[in-house]
Amino acid sequence: MKSAEAFFNWAFRSRAQTVIKLHEGEAMAKEKVFLSFCSHNPAFISDGPGGLNGSIKGVGFLPKPEYLEQTLEAYIQHIRSYDGDDVAYSKRGLALLVRHLYSPEVYDRIDFTRLGSLEMAKKHSWENYRANPKATLIYYQPPVISYELRGTIEIYDEATSGKRELYQQFINAQHDVYHRPDMNRWLKYPAYVFTIREIWDNCASKEGFGAQMQYPF
Repeated sequence: MKSAEAFFNWAFRSRAQTVIKLHEGEAMAKEKVFLSFCSHNPAFISDGPGGLNGSIKGVGFLPKPEYLEQTLEAYIQHIRSYDGDDVAYSKRGLALLVRHLYSPEVYDRIDFTRLGSLEMAKKHSWENYRANPKATLIYYQPPVISYELRGTIEIYDEATSGKRELYQQFINAQHDVYHRPDMNRWLKYPAYVFTIREIWDNCASKEGFGAQMQYPF
């Protein structure tokens, strides 16, 4: 059985290299930058009261639990520094993401068993995952790269739990580190934490076409 390391090289390390290049000001073709988002925007497949559904959502790997609070504090400090200059803010944000997430020196701090996402629409996926936590994520990068992750969804929503939800705060903060921040909307966007159970190689290749990969490896 082929190791799932090939998936992580594509989904995380290649994206990390893109972020580092952008941070360092290296010129990159727009087409390459756009293609790099294929490892960030899988289709979330769900089934439940909302019907069989597929929804494109942004995802990201998370720090291991013991580093979550520390990284969140660094993110919030940066977010509170926003002064209306979007370009300068995003530049500082990229540096922060490299320091805490994408630099090879901190790979040992990353939890490669889970992915985080936000629910911004609260429609079919939201209705389904509250009733049925089983989920499949489908990645595709033209013309041949495709991976399928099977697992379960945990929902973190302070509006319904009535308590502080660290993952919800962190994933919202990770979004706002680069984009124009608005901490007031964090309560509106619950977090999904997807735990990886299986990884399948769906690439159009000799070793792909729906071959299960060894995970954990």
